[in-house]
Amino acid sequence: MFKGSLVALITPMRDDGSVDEKAYAAFVDWQIKEGTHGVVPVGTTGESPTLSHAEHKRVVEIAVDVAKGRVPVIAGTGSNSTEEAIDLTRHAKEAGADAALIVTPYYNKPTQEGMYLHFKAIADAVDLPIIIYNIPPRSVVDMSVETMARLAKHKNIVGLKDATANLARPLQQKRACGDAFCQLSGEDHTALAFNAAGGVGCISVTANVAPRLCSDMQTAWMEGRVKEAMAIQDRLLPLHDALFTETSPGPVKFAASLLGKTSERCRLPLAPLLEPTRAKVRAAMTEAGLLN
Repeated sequence: MFKGSLVALITPMRDDGSVDEKAYAAFVDWQIKEGTHGVVPVGTTGESPTLSHAEHKRVVEIAVDVAKGRVPVIAGTGSNSTEEAIDLTRHAKEAGADAALIVTPYYNKPTQEGMYLHFKAIADAVDLPIIIYNIPPRSVVDMSVETMARLAKHKNIVGLKDATANLARPLQQKRACGDAFCQLSGEDHTALAFNAAGGVGCISVTANVAPRLCSDMQTAWMEGRVKEAMAIQDRLLPLHDALFTETSPGPVKFAASLLGKTSERCRLPLAPLLEPTRAKVRAAMTEAGLLN
């Protein structure tokens, strides 16, 4: 259903902090023309925690309008409020998104049963494919394989973005949820290793600034050109390292600004990057062949 290199889109902002809709539309179009297999607006990388509901919904609408069916649009619609997540997911469906990416509820620290009931309520309320986003470092909770398997039985829950960086998990989840359950990595460093363990692609931060390389790597893997895929992986490694030197999306927004795609502006509480981080990102972009 969804596979290859899917980009966790940044949300371009003007120097005054407002969403730059023109730059965003151009950025989505550039991603698609560079070979990205799918776009994911308003996830963590899109600064969803600091967007208003109106901004959030508008960003989804722009992504759908620009994509025009060329690639899937998987809209971030997660919240630690079940009712709020239902509202955002309903909007994503109305806007024409192909699926919703919904993060495990953060801060509340629900039990496994609470997580099950949260996702079931959303899937029951909105007839749209749902991808569960499991990212313990940010949400503090970790959905178990057993809970994932329970949810995979729901017709609207079709897959997972796994940001645990635990490469035993895709093996366990494939066994528990079945071959049809779509497993996508949420961690750039281990994207190919994740595929080898049962995954079908990556929702990538790095693809914001290296869409062609990330797409080529995933395509090479899917076509069995393993050595070529691994060579691209090696080329991208220093860039992956640099883009997570400070809290994402700060570094990747700075990298995108070096390409002239947006300002580096993030909303508080994300601070401007430190000078050593800027130097590291610039050097990694140059090493990867993305800057002259």
